[in-house]
Amino acid sequence: MYAGLRDAWLYCGNEQAKQLFLEFSDWAVNITSSLSDEQMEQMLGNEHGGMNEVLADAYAITHDKKYIDCAKRFSHKKLFTPMSQRQDCLDNMHANTQVPKAIGFERIAELTGDETYHAAGSFFWDIVTGERSLAFGGNSRREHFPSKEACTDFINDIDGPESCNTNNMLKLTEDLHRRNPEARYADYYELATFNHILSTQHSEHGGYVYFTPARPRHYRNYSAPNEAMWCCVGTGMENHGKYGQFIYTSRHDALYVNLFTASELNWKAKGVVLRQETAFPYDETSKITIAKGKGQFKLLVRYPGWVKPGDFKVSVNGKPVTLITGPSSYVCIDRQWKKGDVVDVTFPMHNSIKYLPNTPQYIAIMHGPVLLGMKTGTEDLAHLVADDSRFGQYAGGKKLPVDKAPILINNDIESIATQLTPIHGKPLHFRLSTRMENAIDNELQPFFEIHDSRYMMYWLALTEKNYKEYIAQLAKEEEERQLLEARTIDKVQPGEQQPETDHKMETDNSFTGNTNDVFYRDARDGHYFSYLMQTGGKTDLDLQLKYWGVGEWKTHEFDIFIDDVLVKSVNNTGKYRISEFKTETYDIPSSVLKDKTQVRIKFVAHPNKQIGEIYGVRLLDK
Repeated sequence: MYAGLRDAWLYCGNEQAKQLFLEFSDWAVNITSSLSDEQMEQMLGNEHGGMNEVLADAYAITHDKKYIDCAKRFSHKKLFTPMSQRQDCLDNMHANTQVPKAIGFERIAELTGDETYHAAGSFFWDIVTGERSLAFGGNSRREHFPSKEACTDFINDIDGPESCNTNNMLKLTEDLHRRNPEARYADYYELATFNHILSTQHSEHGGYVYFTPARPRHYRNYSAPNEAMWCCVGTGMENHGKYGQFIYTSRHDALYVNLFTASELNWKAKGVVLRQETAFPYDETSKITIAKGKGQFKLLVRYPGWVKPGDFKVSVNGKPVTLITGPSSYVCIDRQWKKGDVVDVTFPMHNSIKYLPNTPQYIAIMHGPVLLGMKTGTEDLAHLVADDSRFGQYAGGKKLPVDKAPILINNDIESIATQLTPIHGKPLHFRLSTRMENAIDNELQPFFEIHDSRYMMYWLALTEKNYKEYIAQLAKEEEERQLLEARTIDKVQPGEQQPETDHKMETDNSFTGNTNDVFYRDARDGHYFSYLMQTGGKTDLDLQLKYWGVGEWKTHEFDIFIDDVLVKSVNNTGKYRISEFKTETYDIPSSVLKDKTQVRIKFVAHPNKQIGEIYGVRLLDK
């Protein structure tokens, strides 16, 4: 609301919107003025958008110090302090709650000159783009930043990077570039725009994408017009109206060409009209013409980071420009310009691979800045166009087995990028000639072209030796499953109706859910659930419980009773930091099993604690 009122005045000159914006800003100042710093921090623990940014904008409009003071109070110290000290604190934080905060940090720095705020905003950008983003520029899974140990979630989960995150990361990029126009900011802007943003609107019906899964052979679904009004629909409307926003920027007497996009610029400050002609990314050249005006100024053309050293070429009116810079920089042409001057730019693309963060056995294949994907089929595209239900934004069709997806085998993983053959008559479409297990008829194409299909974005890529080890591991896991079944006297699948009915479940205010299609049951704060389980008359048994490894932000403490006898107090808080299922086996005293063919096993949460999602219960023969 704040930003909308601000923009209605800023872009349309609506004075009523300006008045309302400032009155709402006054309300924010007044209603928080009596809160202590501790109370402010507590309030800011919720998703509150870019309040520090808009209050800083109120200061920019009025120069009234109360607004910038309030903007600083709305700068969440839980994020601001570690970021300003270059400490990555983002594990398990809700991603798109944090990005607007960082935008606000940078805006405050811009208006006040406070370098601490700039340090926080710029380090946030560095860490998110450098270590926490995927090959298409998006970040987060399940709307949160995963820890390093949990980055395999990108492969396993269907709720991959959220479109809103990238929308806000582009805003932060614009702000940082405005202060310090480095080409690395434009490199990221291009990557995220052409691979993520461009791909998030359906090319025919116009629906928007919420999550972009990186899971092999999954798919994306789209909003229905006038129904699925998600956050990513709102930012989606912004996204596709902003393609012209960052093509050019200016600073004093310098004009920056940040993106290679067919366009025309009216640079009113210099009385110059500039036209850019290109078919990028389907072509590797751009022609920039001074269509009107003249004058002395610097034209800075981006030398992209994805062009090899020495391959980038620039000429003015047919005469080559001597380059003294390298990839991810700007080529500065400082001269007296006149109507009709032509700048020709050549930027040869080459193929490369990008590794999944902290999961290097998975790779993405790039052509220049373009992520290449591959369609794999159209089976079970459930909810392809979403309804307006609470979880309609999920592509809820069947999760196809990850181990049955195509696997690339090559003893030189980097060389996979060189084994692409262009398909004649299909620009940016390629055949991949490296060895492929679980092979399908492959045709790689720009990811932004792929709609209404399952796809490959990241590939498991292994050497011959590692592939043999991978197959051996699958065989070992199957053998272990069979041995476990042979030892099992009785078992319950929590959260599923029939197994829980069969085992005479009793419960006091417990609840269910699922992770990776495996159901669980849980309880909190003294509440419980229990099952009646068969012992087979044996007295030498173990109890095995199945947990999910990530949940370090929760307090998992509970007691296990067998026929009302306490046999184990469990504390799993912070024990696991990896997104996979974990099992723990607990010894059962023979005294509680003696002369019994069945026992009731009860799980009771400690006061103010949580059991922590039990996904399986087994009685095992020792």
